[in-house]
Amino acid sequence: MKQIFTNARLVLPNEAQPQHGRLIVEGDRIARTGAATDAETGGETDCKGRLLAPGIVDLGVFAIDKPAFRFGGITRAALMPDQSPVLDLPAMIKQSATAGKPDLWSHPIAAATTGLEGKRLAEIGLMKRSGAKAVATGRQWIADSGIMLRLLQYCKSLDLPLIVHSEDAGLTQGAVATNSETATRLGLASAPAAAEAVSIARDLALVRESGADVHFRQVTTEAGLNLIRAAKSENLPVTCGITPAHLLLSDIAISDFRTFARLSPPLRSEENRLACIEAVRDGTIDVISSGHDPRGPEDKRLPYAEAAPGMAGAETLLALSFTLVRDDIISIGRLFELLSANPAKILGVEAGSLQPDYQADFILIDEDAPWQVDTRKMAAAAGNTPFDGLPVQGRVSAIYKGGRAC
Repeated sequence: MKQIFTNARLVLPNEAQPQHGRLIVEGDRIARTGAATDAETGGETDCKGRLLAPGIVDLGVFAIDKPAFRFGGITRAALMPDQSPVLDLPAMIKQSATAGKPDLWSHPIAAATTGLEGKRLAEIGLMKRSGAKAVATGRQWIADSGIMLRLLQYCKSLDLPLIVHSEDAGLTQGAVATNSETATRLGLASAPAAAEAVSIARDLALVRESGADVHFRQVTTEAGLNLIRAAKSENLPVTCGITPAHLLLSDIAISDFRTFARLSPPLRSEENRLACIEAVRDGTIDVISSGHDPRGPEDKRLPYAEAAPGMAGAETLLALSFTLVRDDIISIGRLFELLSANPAKILGVEAGSLQPDYQADFILIDEDAPWQVDTRKMAAAAGNTPFDGLPVQGRVSAIYKGGRAC
């Protein structure tokens, strides 16, 4: 069945700004974009001049939370292996891959090591056969360089990307904040921001040795980003990501022991935050993801040092990321490379872009629609966001999965 979406502002590949036109869908795939001929017939939907963009591919969530994903325009989510139990067996991967279908596709990420303990490689080959699109170290850093090298070599042989967490555990052990005036004033155990660069430097050395594709899930410091820039100049197969929280907040946000601002990695200094903004502008950062991790009062209404890290980020991902467009840091086209095209490319799925033969996963957006973040009204399983009360703009008005409205 053919469907024609007319009067849309299309976010197209390699176009900085939206282009007025039509999107034609046949079955569950995009047939073409542009002007439709008079001879073409099919179900017609008037988009009323709204933005028509690829569905968001959220790379690295910690929970499948369909109501929150639907609100935020997320059509695919890559689930981190940090689950209970850990996603380190083929049966767990297979089961997780069915969560949310048909209106949401979950892409479970295989645990790199058994139990994410960093000691013994998991059955990665069998998990790939069961549907794993990538491998991850979870929120852990593999301290043993020998194990890390074998992991990279194994991922290279299986043609699977490795997603890594970048904090040297020897420096961050027991820390809940970044070394700063704020952490000192609050009396919080803290670690140097250099823990990130130390970790990245080791892993880049092993990438040179193995040739494996590595995605650094969150790079949040100037020193870490400089290492990624240098690696890209060598044409090493590396990418990196970040969340809106690390782009918009500094460690001042944890003042008054605000546990909703306790994240992993922790918030950084204002200088590092500005360096992250610049890295988005110059193309060093490849992915913006939500890091969605809904946590209830039992995890967050605790003394700061005892609270679990994480935030519910799916609902605010798009609206907060639009700030980068309004501040003239990036174009709308570049925004959806970060939110959709690049994460889909890392996962190796035919989605995240409005091009022929790709899955017809897309969203209609009113980018000027105002709303306010309110923890009491969030669709997420829990409302743990440091952006409570913030007025934002940009809201999804319709979401289509495989060409069908969800």
